[in-house]
Amino acid sequence: MLNNVTDCEEGEGGPNSQDDGIPKESSPFINSRAASDAEKSQQYDGKNMALFEEEMDTSPMVSSLLSTLANYSNLPTGSKEHEEAENNEEGARPSKKPVKAPQLGTLMGVYLPCIQNIFGVILFLRMTWMVGIGGVLGSFIIVFMCCSTTMLTAISMSAIATNGVVPAGGSYYMISRSLGPEFGGAVGICFYLGTTFAGAMYILGCIEILLIYIVPQAAIFKIEGMEGPEAELALLNNMRVYGTIVLSLMALVVFVGVKYVNKLALVFLACVILSIMAVYAGVIKTAIDPPVFPVCLLGNRTLLSKSYDICAKIIEIDNETITTKLWRSFCDSDSLNATCDEYFTNNNITEIQGIPGVTSGILAENLFGNYLEKGMLLEKRGIASDTDPDNPTTSSNRYVLADITSFFTLLVGIYFPSVTGIMAGSNRSGDLRDAQKSIPIGTIAAISTTSTVYMSCVVLFGACIEGVVLRDKFGEGVNGNLVIGTLAWPSPWVIVFGSFFSTCGAGLQSLTGAPRLLQAIARDGIIPFLRVFGHGKANGEPTWALLLTASICEIGIIIASLDAVAPILSMFFLMCYMFVNLACALQTLLRTPNWRPRFKFYHWALSFLGMSLCLSLMFICSWYYAIVAMGIATCIYKYIEFCGAEKEWGDGIRGISLSAARFALMRLEEGPPHTKNWRPQILVLVSVDAEQNVEQPRLLSLTNQLKAGKGLTIVGTSVHGTFLDNYTEAQRADQSLRKLMEAEKVKGFSQVVISSNLRDGTSHLIQVGGLGGLKHNTVMVSWPRNWKQPEYHQQFRNFIEVVRETTVASMALLVPKNISSYPSNGERFTEGHIDVWWIVHDGGMLMLLPFLLRQHKVWRKCKMRIFTVAQMDDNSIQMKKDLITFLYHLRIDAEVEVVEMHDSDISAYTYEKTLVMEQRSQILKQMHLTKNEMEREIQSITDSSRGSIRRKNPSALRSQHSAEEGASLAEKPEDEAVAASNPKQVQGIYSKKASTPTSPTSPMSPAGPTGGTAAWTDNKGADKGQTLLTANPEAGKDLFNMKPSQIDVRRMHTAMRLNEVITKKSKEAKLVLLNMPGPPKNRVGNENYMEFLEVLTEGLNRVLLVRGGGREVITIYS
Repeated sequence: MLNNVTDCEEGEGGPNSQDDGIPKESSPFINSRAASDAEKSQQYDGKNMALFEEEMDTSPMVSSLLSTLANYSNLPTGSKEHEEAENNEEGARPSKKPVKAPQLGTLMGVYLPCIQNIFGVILFLRMTWMVGIGGVLGSFIIVFMCCSTTMLTAISMSAIATNGVVPAGGSYYMISRSLGPEFGGAVGICFYLGTTFAGAMYILGCIEILLIYIVPQAAIFKIEGMEGPEAELALLNNMRVYGTIVLSLMALVVFVGVKYVNKLALVFLACVILSIMAVYAGVIKTAIDPPVFPVCLLGNRTLLSKSYDICAKIIEIDNETITTKLWRSFCDSDSLNATCDEYFTNNNITEIQGIPGVTSGILAENLFGNYLEKGMLLEKRGIASDTDPDNPTTSSNRYVLADITSFFTLLVGIYFPSVTGIMAGSNRSGDLRDAQKSIPIGTIAAISTTSTVYMSCVVLFGACIEGVVLRDKFGEGVNGNLVIGTLAWPSPWVIVFGSFFSTCGAGLQSLTGAPRLLQAIARDGIIPFLRVFGHGKANGEPTWALLLTASICEIGIIIASLDAVAPILSMFFLMCYMFVNLACALQTLLRTPNWRPRFKFYHWALSFLGMSLCLSLMFICSWYYAIVAMGIATCIYKYIEFCGAEKEWGDGIRGISLSAARFALMRLEEGPPHTKNWRPQILVLVSVDAEQNVEQPRLLSLTNQLKAGKGLTIVGTSVHGTFLDNYTEAQRADQSLRKLMEAEKVKGFSQVVISSNLRDGTSHLIQVGGLGGLKHNTVMVSWPRNWKQPEYHQQFRNFIEVVRETTVASMALLVPKNISSYPSNGERFTEGHIDVWWIVHDGGMLMLLPFLLRQHKVWRKCKMRIFTVAQMDDNSIQMKKDLITFLYHLRIDAEVEVVEMHDSDISAYTYEKTLVMEQRSQILKQMHLTKNEMEREIQSITDSSRGSIRRKNPSALRSQHSAEEGASLAEKPEDEAVAASNPKQVQGIYSKKASTPTSPTSPMSPAGPTGGTAAWTDNKGADKGQTLLTANPEAGKDLFNMKPSQIDVRRMHTAMRLNEVITKKSKEAKLVLLNMPGPPKNRVGNENYMEFLEVLTEGLNRVLLVRGGGREVITIYS
């Protein structure tokens, strides 16, 4: 049994197999006649896979799939590969070492990098100042709020990071794959800018430590002797010069090799940890033995330490009173009788301990904030001061002054960068042994550790250090020492050098990470103008990205103020964290099947709380920076949306779209739309050629011009065949439709149906197009070209069936005639008219369509004219007034004209035209020749007898007129055959192609050719014509006695009269919109119906035939 089955399988696959000529051992289970089958048998021998052989190329075995996944090496395109590449280049070893699998655990891979990135310059340079200005309570609130934000973000990030493998790229990868390329690109750029400005902030902190606390004499712009703005400007200029130098050196180090940065990382981390330990050791020491750290006050004002040598006005040496340096600072001479500053005279000098110790109870004094204006004096609370409010402060350069105006929100913006860096672990996801375990544990542990340190530091600083010292940002009252350094044990230099090296390391890390982040974004290809930054050195080093990063970093250096740069990067980091929370919340709420994080301790409410905190902090820090950051992100988002590459990453925004679409579709099902909400939802029926290219591209141009209604558009076509055999052709047709829709800027959907019968395919499109309440209510189909030619007969029958089906389905129908003459989207009409011939009421479609067309730039300059037809018993004057009022209420501007059509007798021309039309229809039914025989016989008759018929019987021109009335008339040869064989049945009528034209109102005018030179040349034509009728004598007898139907005569009369009026009024119109008559009830009159429409629109260039859907589509009510 099995052999039989496999024989069949092999037999089917044999012709497609490839013989590689290598002998293979035969399998007892698979009859191998070809080498490929032998290969298969060896591959699947003993695996019981014969049943699935044919699918193995596309569906691999589970064992091979699991083997591939188990051996997956998730190494990042980051610093590790660059370091290995450089080692390989330098070592020049003949055999490269294989790349090892990632081995980093939670401690080394996540925890310590996060600790190093979170602790930074703000802790050492601004934390004490923040506690002094904001108070212990205010500072604790700030720290708690910021740490809560990062903790909530870490929880959301852990959920995303454990939801599958996260390749290198960290937060950018997570956000872009969760929220889509638009959000991912915008947030990725914000994160990049934040990291870049962080590098600038670290460099500025490094320079501040260097110039103020380590080597002040290295300043190029000397600050000595300067006051106020001059001294501030000199300091900023020093920062700019040295900052640029340090930035250049750091960029050079990063360019030369990342491995140097990685080797120094542990050193920098050790500096950070030692510095923090030194602070805690100093706090413990203050409880046991408070250090002697005097601060000199005049009254309650803090004095600059450089303005005195001894904290006293006078001293006694050998019973002699001597004035001090401080006296000389406030008085005009050394003598005791000198004129001194009034405040100096009225207040005493006091020396207090700057660090009274943790047990001193100073915490109560530092509990509340003391915000200062720029230039205000630092004053101690609780000490009396004799101040004359009328006298301005003099000798202000002797006191410690506030350098900036401080307020709560400023402190938030300056402090927040000290809690950033939580992404360090996820950025190294490629180096981790088990990223899904290490990232949550390591990140949350690091945030818990740093948050504990920060909160304890706030309390301990407030409990150990005097308030005026805390508020002294640059330590000007404590001999120019770093304030946190004064607390450290065993020496302030531990903190000074530790913070210096840690800021240098953090700056290098930023300049290393930011270019790689930009390179990852550039290589994703979502932002076209960034693609150049995806290139780099041979080993992948992002050279161009590093250059851009250094340039942006220089902007921060030029700003030069640490307090001004910190809020900028706070904005970008907060925006990044906000979108991480949003991504987690969305994925949780949408319940995407792929959302299965290993980290279970998350909730959408926590993510929304984190997102709200981030947004609040952005505006708390700086509302104008927040607006700028959001503006940048919005611009990038819109740029990617319009110009970026299309990416399908299974993102959450797509999930939102699906959920919103489902919700909206369910709402639409509740009932039909109100008239005010009605808009044309168009199904455009097009045909494709053998190459699956659209034959009527201008249909889509017209559709685009009608889309001011912003409704649904479905472009559909039918492919002949079966689904199994013709699926590839259908795919090609679908691609062709999509390309044309994109070229014509038609927003909508394409739909291709495969059917054994094109008529059925079109019917299926009309029936099943759309979804739920979002279905088409209008069908647009082109007028069938050359419908009178025999090979196109089926086309016009299909067309009439479409008209019938749309009528039954209560859909509107638009039929553009001469579609090739319609304007393309690039054309412009500078003048002209859109004429509406409103003959019967169709629900207002004729009014709505010109309005929609005139919203498009092609038709905008055209004016609208509305014509309506008045009968004998109508009051045309009143009709015009009513129509003008109606249009006024519809808010439509148009010229109005009422055309009077008086009853008139049906002309002989109309009668004969109808008769010939019906004879032609009858003859086609009664002749039983094959198509080829019929064409051959009729063509010979036509060629031989056209002139002789005219000569023998001039009235034969009527048949010629009817035969040539429409272009490429299908039945023309048959009618001329009738004319040749039965000249008694025809009378002379007007023919537009006759040599001597006559008026249609005088059908009996002479119609013979000029001069009457035509003569019989061959009698065979008449004989053959006779043969056609002798073959069926009954048919000939019926035709001779035939009379036209009275209904058809009246219809032809109406068509001709209307055409005469329309041609007269609208010959020069750019477009004519016209009510389309309904199709005949039975299928007998199909050809007559087409003839009526042809007569109705004859002589008009662009005609849009319109049938309403049986409901009102326009209303006068608001």
